[in-house]
Amino acid sequence: MSKAQDPFYIVKEEIQESIDKLQSSFHQWERIRPDNEQRVRLTKELFTNCESIEWKVDELDKAISVAARDPSLYGIDEVELENRRIWTSSARTQVGNLKKAVVAGKENGNSASAMHRELMRLPDRSNMYTVEDNDEFISSESDRQMLLIRQQDEELDELSASVERIGGVGLTIHEELLAQENIIDDLGNEMDSTTNRLDFVQKKVAMVMKKASATGQCMMISFLLGLFIILFILVFFT
Repeated sequence: MSKAQDPFYIVKEEIQESIDKLQSSFHQWERIRPDNEQRVRLTKELFTNCESIEWKVDELDKAISVAARDPSLYGIDEVELENRRIWTSSARTQVGNLKKAVVAGKENGNSASAMHRELMRLPDRSNMYTVEDNDEFISSESDRQMLLIRQQDEELDELSASVERIGGVGLTIHEELLAQENIIDDLGNEMDSTTNRLDFVQKKVAMVMKKASATGQCMMISFLLGLFIILFILVFFT
């Protein structure tokens, strides 16, 4: 199976694209001030995308474990399996490091905001922020659930397409087996017919040899041998 058709490399390419987009969003997040609303929104998006990518990598690891039970069935070897494990481990590390950086940046940003409020002697709005945080958390969880449901729907569609392809391959194999069976039957009939002809010729030769003289027998044997060679060529080489 080529890499273009291997499901692992198809999913790997999708995950790598997601990681590239995640890193681009992270660089954008770093350039925004901690007290900016856009940074808060982007922080939630980063966490959601990290969880989504981690879930995909976990599923890919499960697929690798299944393939490791019988690599020959999937047309891969131990070297390829190890390369795939290394890639998933690297992808998980990249996402984990980025998530840690976002968490650290978020904590530093919250500390800086609290200090700024203290210096400016702003009124305490902790209760209001708690409600807002709860709303934001619920909204984030809802978005994450919708993303997971959409991903599951896409995976079910891909699974359905794979089942249809496998069914088509099975039907093609069945038709090929029927055709091979017909060819074998025809060959068997030809062999039976040829055997009957050879038996008939052998009987005729025996009868003629009994009646013919020694010289006649030699000539007859030569003639029949040549006839046998001609028949053999006609049957098996035409």
